[in-house]
Amino acid sequence: MSQDREERLAAMLAAIPYMKFLGMTAELAGDEMTAILPFAPHLVGNVMIPALHGGVIGAFLEMTALCQLAVREPLRRQPKTIDVTIEYLRPGRAQTTYARADVRKIGRRIANVHVEAWQDHRASPVAALRGHFLLSVPEAEGAKS
Repeated sequence: MSQDREERLAAMLAAIPYMKFLGMTAELAGDEMTAILPFAPHLVGNVMIPALHGGVIGAFLEMTALCQLAVREPLRRQPKTIDVTIEYLRPGRAQTTYARADVRKIGRRIANVHVEAWQDHRASPVAALRGHFLLSVPEAEGAKS
């Protein structure tokens, strides 16, 4: 079972080229996945602080959610983002950022996921995401589009 999760995670990380651009990786420990965004100069949005670009943080959170969905259970297709709300809580400094996703509910078609990202202390998140993701489209609906 663990090997299967690792394979699904590796496949998801390889499937999205932007993850490679960001340098994003992930580690599994039991059923918990921690996403890792190592600092790189091309990720800075505000050179005066310096701080990570808000779009980089948002994408990191969204991709963490997608990876957690892939790890949680086999999916027929890559989930599609329906909507996300991102709360930027403090500047993401020029250092490694970590994130964990909590799948709050998986329905037949939609998953509800919450993600938090932090740097020094998990209790002090830099950003959080709440999102809904489409897991699959029933065959009858898919044929109409």
